[in-house]
Amino acid sequence: TQGHGQGYLGSLKALSPELIQEVTVTNGPFSAEYGDFSGLGVVHIRQRESLPDVLTLRAEGGNFDTGRAFLAYSPDVPTVDSYFAYDASYTDGPFQSPLRYRRDNVNANFTKTLGADEKLGFRFLFGRNNFYSSGQVPLDLVAAGLLDRFGYIDATDGGRVALGTLSAYYSKTFHDAGTLRADAFLSRSLFDLYSNFTFYLNDPVHGDAFQQHDSRLQQGANVQYTRPHKLWGVTALLTGGTNYHDNEINVGLYPRDGRTPTGVSTRAHAHVTNTAGYVQESLSLWSGRLLLGAGVRYDEFRYDVRDLVVPAESGLQWAGRWQGKGSVAYTPSHSVPLTWHLNYGRGINSIDARGVVQHPEEPRLATTDFYQAGTSSNFGRLGLTTDVFLIDHSNEQVYIPDDGSFEFKGPSRAYGYEAKLSVALTRHLALNGGLTKIGNAFYKGGDHRVYVDSAPHFVANAALTLAGWHGWSGSLRMRAINHYRLDGDDPSIVASGHTVFDLGMAKAIHRGIEFNLSLDNLTNRDYYETQNYFDSRVTPLAPIVGRIHGTPGYPLTAIAGITFRLQGK
Repeated sequence: TQGHGQGYLGSLKALSPELIQEVTVTNGPFSAEYGDFSGLGVVHIRQRESLPDVLTLRAEGGNFDTGRAFLAYSPDVPTVDSYFAYDASYTDGPFQSPLRYRRDNVNANFTKTLGADEKLGFRFLFGRNNFYSSGQVPLDLVAAGLLDRFGYIDATDGGRVALGTLSAYYSKTFHDAGTLRADAFLSRSLFDLYSNFTFYLNDPVHGDAFQQHDSRLQQGANVQYTRPHKLWGVTALLTGGTNYHDNEINVGLYPRDGRTPTGVSTRAHAHVTNTAGYVQESLSLWSGRLLLGAGVRYDEFRYDVRDLVVPAESGLQWAGRWQGKGSVAYTPSHSVPLTWHLNYGRGINSIDARGVVQHPEEPRLATTDFYQAGTSSNFGRLGLTTDVFLIDHSNEQVYIPDDGSFEFKGPSRAYGYEAKLSVALTRHLALNGGLTKIGNAFYKGGDHRVYVDSAPHFVANAALTLAGWHGWSGSLRMRAINHYRLDGDDPSIVASGHTVFDLGMAKAIHRGIEFNLSLDNLTNRDYYETQNYFDSRVTPLAPIVGRIHGTPGYPLTAIAGITFRLQGK
């Protein structure tokens, strides 16, 4: 339940890359630890608790009036890990109407070691960003030379975000090797997005510009306990826990003139809570050659909506869903590093509270059943994983926050395969890559087949990485997608694909001093990040045209910087 499809209001923008410890990607909904929106997988970002140097200073600059400064202080105190960091950046981008993107982030952490196996920590995160945007431009006008790829129709598009999060976390390992982890957070955010997709389609006099507002208070808590043990003489690992997430949201949609609201289209107060519990057991048999896992999770949702425009559409609804998990991994012989895998998991995703209350006869939670079979192997310097998968997604109703309408989709089915490869070419040079190919994706039922649109059927990535070579490190990275449908019935309406290369490098030029350079879109490829098909009218007297609209990807972008690391710990 939010103003627009911006994730949790752009909260990732408040994270500074220097403060990230590691990123773990979990494929599929096979872990009971994760619930809402875990149907295809989970990206788990873990932040640092301290930095390796007492003082870190970084300054960067590049084309398009791009500049960035990062400052962090991490004192060297016994039994305490901590830091305070500030990150500021600005860019105009390549657009004819300058982006004027300004971001300020403040991050802080304090972790106290209470004993050999116990610690307590606190985090603070604050971020704000303001920007203008050229939005999605009609690609037929770009192709005809009537509009620059970085041009605009409405120069008032853009947004502003401010958010702050305070969190606490605790962990303790017991004598029986059991581990207790707990965390809680309180978050406040303000978000306004100014958009105009259809220009003068609906209102030839004033235009179709609108503002989406989202004011949100969030609270949450997680508790997890893990313990290795014996089950009927078999080595096992038990994991159990509970989650709680509470959202209090003031969300609205308003027509606007410039950035001034001129009326109210929709406005509501939504209170959405999610409570969950889970347990998962993993067994290791035959000296680790056979691994079995099974888990179950239950999520309960409460949707409370007070509609401030149409009070009759207010209401209270509940929804709950069980999710089962299962996995098998079999290694025929320890002398041959090849393992076979079978996985099944059910994931869920919650639906906009306004849709649940206004259409209580429809399903209130969507489910994703994910089936996967594959192999993993590691032959010395070469690692390879492969799998085939089938994904069934249930019916769901999609609330369209751009106009306050509903779209009903599903059930759908998709199947395909994946492969990932990593090779250590030398001690300092490694090559890795992966690809995902969708064989087909379509909606089940109906009198004729309708295909799932707006998603590529082929995604690939690769990287050549250099590390620790005479003070040099860096990577040459590639990402690619194929062209894909933008209409479920008409195969001729397609978005263009792209292949983009990025280069990043760093060199230690003196003890505590490092130079870095990044060249994004190394080959200066013309491409579009986001593409959608819908009707629009670009001037009050222009014809209504069904066309593809796109957000251009950046051209060759160069950023250079220097980093000072003082008082290494």
